[in-house]
Amino acid sequence: MIHFEWPWMFVLSLLPLVPRYLLRPAPAVEEAALRVPAVSPFVLGGDSRLAAVRGRRWMLWPALAAWLLLVSAAARPVWLGQPIDLPVSGRDLLLAVDLSGSMSTQDFTLHGQQVDRLTAVKAIAGDFIRRRVGDRLGLILFGLHAYVQSPLTFDRKTVNTLLQEAVIGLAGKQTAIGDAIGLAVKELQRHPKGNKVLILLTDGANDAGEVDPIAAAKLAAKEGLTIYTIGIGADSVMVPSLFGMQQVNPSQDLDEGALRAIAKATGGRYFRARDTQELNKIYKVIDELQPVDQDKQTFRPQRSLFFWPLALALVLATPLLWLQGRR
Repeated sequence: MIHFEWPWMFVLSLLPLVPRYLLRPAPAVEEAALRVPAVSPFVLGGDSRLAAVRGRRWMLWPALAAWLLLVSAAARPVWLGQPIDLPVSGRDLLLAVDLSGSMSTQDFTLHGQQVDRLTAVKAIAGDFIRRRVGDRLGLILFGLHAYVQSPLTFDRKTVNTLLQEAVIGLAGKQTAIGDAIGLAVKELQRHPKGNKVLILLTDGANDAGEVDPIAAAKLAAKEGLTIYTIGIGADSVMVPSLFGMQQVNPSQDLDEGALRAIAKATGGRYFRARDTQELNKIYKVIDELQPVDQDKQTFRPQRSLFFWPLALALVLATPLLWLQGRR
């Protein structure tokens, strides 16, 4: 259907009537009379003038049409397409990713190659982000400090791009888990409606920041935020030493007790990712969260049409102006 964005512009269509009915007519000009013995020499000239006046009357209709077309163009006509339902789940989902120095530990395997923890997270979480159609996603990066890298948005591609561009040490070498949770609560307070979820991934313990993680989790629970915590890192790897290969635990700094307490305080779950396969399974489990129904949002595509009446008005007005100029 056709819709006019500025319908009040049609009031201007009455503008040509203003000088005709509101302004006073010009005073008649009295000219000196000429006495002649006969009127026959002037009859032909009078008929010619009368014919010229009548001939100019036809110009009134195309001029009026051109004016109405200009007014129609000024009213901004647009073509409204059929309503399109937008996929909206009602879920606000934040990802909090640890960028501390320990994330550089190479104890994960991806496509047959040994990679560090952050590279594995980028690969698995990137697929997770692409599947979250209808969710509003955001990204928090934390280390010594916590930062909102991407506020909540439906633009999943941008969130994934910002995640892939993250580098270890960008937010400092330490781990401020409490600050990351507090920042997530603050970000989600801007969107009071919907199901609020935070997925927090770390490989260490809270050793920086100003907010206690458990206190932050209790605050998150009051705000209706559910936190799913993921502890990342292998239990054992073989490393060379003076006495040959030695087995060590690269995840000895992981505070699983705190992560379990954080998840329990908010009604979430704690997951342990020792390798790429487990990390992928964890994201698939979280991927099965039931959405919260929200008012359906629709979008109607619009196509501007103002240039059509404008072009027709120019087509009509151009020859009229040319004829008027010749006279």
